Amino acid sequence: MYTPRKIESKPGWMDETGVKIYTISFSGRAVDQTPFHERLDHVKSGRAIDWQNTAAFAIFHEGANCHYLVLAWWGNDNELFTSVSAKYGDSWQEDPAHYSFCLYDMEIMWAERNIYIKTIDCENPSLHAYRTTRGFERSSSE
Repeated sequence: MYTPRKIESKPGWMDETGVKIYTISFSGRAVDQTPFHERLDHVKSGRAIDWQNTAAFAIFHEGANCHYLVLAWWGNDNELFTSVSAKYGDSWQEDPAHYSFCLYDMEIMWAERNIYIKTIDCENPSLHAYRTTRGFERSSSE
């Protein structure tokens, strides 16, 4: 059954290549981002993408049963590509036949769609504007 989740992102929440970070918390508490960063680096390193020059965001999702890492990046002018990893115990798995983003993640994706249109798919595209604009400047639990 649908239950609202705490969603957060702050202006400084980016990795070293400029990938924006959001968190989703099942418990309502702040998400410990530490376990997600190593996996994010691993997923990024497996793709031939110039992350420094790519509009992208990650969702560190602390779910009811496990952790999920959603990495999403824009390409081909207006397509959103995604990678989803799930962590059970100490093991991360990326298997599109078993794991995908969920309806809580889609709230962030909708916000990011609108940010992308406003800052990149516009007359004067700005990666800097994209990276400094957030869909959730403060926590949300609605």
